[in-house]
Amino acid sequence: MIARRALFLVNPKASRAGTGLDAVIKTLTDGGIEPVRPIHEDVDTLIRRHAAAVDCVIVGGGDGTLNHAAAALMETGLPLGVLPLGTANDLARTLNLPADPVAAAQVIVDGWLRSIDLGEVNGRPFFNVASLGMSVDLAKSLDGGTKKRWGRFGYALAALRLARRLERFTAEIEVDGRVIRGKTIQIAVGNGRYYGGGMTISEDAAPDDGMLDVYSIEVDHWMWLAAMYPSFRAGRHGKWDEVQAFRCREVLVRTRRPRDVNTDGEVTTQTPARFRVLPKVIRVYAPPASAAVTPGSKPAAAG
Repeated sequence: MIARRALFLVNPKASRAGTGLDAVIKTLTDGGIEPVRPIHEDVDTLIRRHAAAVDCVIVGGGDGTLNHAAAALMETGLPLGVLPLGTANDLARTLNLPADPVAAAQVIVDGWLRSIDLGEVNGRPFFNVASLGMSVDLAKSLDGGTKKRWGRFGYALAALRLARRLERFTAEIEVDGRVIRGKTIQIAVGNGRYYGGGMTISEDAAPDDGMLDVYSIEVDHWMWLAAMYPSFRAGRHGKWDEVQAFRCREVLVRTRRPRDVNTDGEVTTQTPARFRVLPKVIRVYAPPASAAVTPGSKPAAAG
């Protein structure tokens, strides 16, 4: 068996960064993968620097860490292995990866590849969701200490605090030649299936369907959110009259004044925001039972 060389990048600030890494590395090496562990610096820079010398990239961290790697992965074409070491790990959930990092490492060893889409907003790629409104305030309020102490429950606590002081804003959504205007508390554009610590962007969403799933929440009291919560967990919120929901490949959002846009949990751009889907531009190691993974996608040797 020809060994695969893997650029091994772990965010030391990830909530589970110290969880069983020795066992992870043993699983990789026993499976014929040689981890290359560079001195820590920007993930994006490291991928580009080492692209010619490795067969794949393994990223340990949360969704924000993976987001930083997206552009370089798309540019280099290197396959991605995910070690879910963050708080929410929504991309890992979307891909049906095991929560245990050692089991996730075994998925990389097994070598089954799945081609998935990326979303893009104003030139910035994202795996899970890009949004504006309440979710931006939520991202700004969640620090590393809160995530480590409360885990995914921290998202719910922060959201509850924010929901009690809702801020509505006027937005214009342009899609497929029509314009939707209204007052909203949040607009979200999803590429994957899960976001925000396990919320579902749509019950039919998949990371390789070539579509974006969009919703706008048009309520005027926080109690509406409490009533809708089970629907957001299941991805059925689009059935509420107070939620505009649709699927598209491209959408433009304008607001009266520039508003921050959150991509995979970090604020990266502002409105006006043009979103589009980039079909199947990333290859990622995923379980063979995962949708759209076929036996022919398993590499013979190198990733």
